Amino acid sequence: MHIESHLATLSEKHQKLDQIILKEEHRPSPNSIMLHGLKKEKLKIKDEMERFRRTG
Repeated sequence: MHIESHLATLSEKHQKLDQIILKEEHRPSPNSIMLHGLKKEKLKIKDEMERFRRTG
């Protein structure tokens, strides 16, 4: 159950980052440095989710 809870938390964070990224991308002058950091974080979360799915 612990793994499922952790995956749910990671998935929620991943979705929130996606929303923030989309909002920033649609601004008149998106902050490319911020976008890069957000996308990097989103990828880290996705990788962690995959690791848990493989081991769980």
